[in-house]
Amino acid sequence: MERRDRAGDDNWVRQRHQAITAHDAARRRRQAKEAREASALLTDFVGEARRTGLATQPLTARPHRGGARYRTGLRGWYIKVDRSLAVGTDGNLYLLSVPASMRGWLTGVRVTPIEPRLVIGAGGRDGESVPLAALLDQRLTGGSASPRPGADS
Repeated sequence: MERRDRAGDDNWVRQRHQAITAHDAARRRRQAKEAREASALLTDFVGEARRTGLATQPLTARPHRGGARYRTGLRGWYIKVDRSLAVGTDGNLYLLSVPASMRGWLTGVRVTPIEPRLVIGAGGRDGESVPLAALLDQRLTGGSASPRPGADS
């Protein structure tokens, strides 16, 4: 009897492993599809921004704590009022938050593109999520997602 139970346990473990693997593969496919769709939105935004003459500006990063700004060497368009998220002229999406550093303040920092999502802030603790398309449209039309005038040019 013990042998049958062990065989049943092994079968159950194998089935669970297969289910978990299939679920993970499906999640990765969904994320890749979402990233492709969001990248297409970013590419369209950059093209439209250039076509309409929307000026780029140097992108700066802010430390997780404090009000300093660090140079990044990037140019683009901020898409959130707090300047925490921007689209570079290269069509990539950048999260402009970095660890505090004296060296970064003196020499600048390097930020890497993040994988774009169709909904910014989805799953966050504050419940504040907004579709990427809405942020991009607001920026193109000069709406509320545009940076405050006179703020850190």
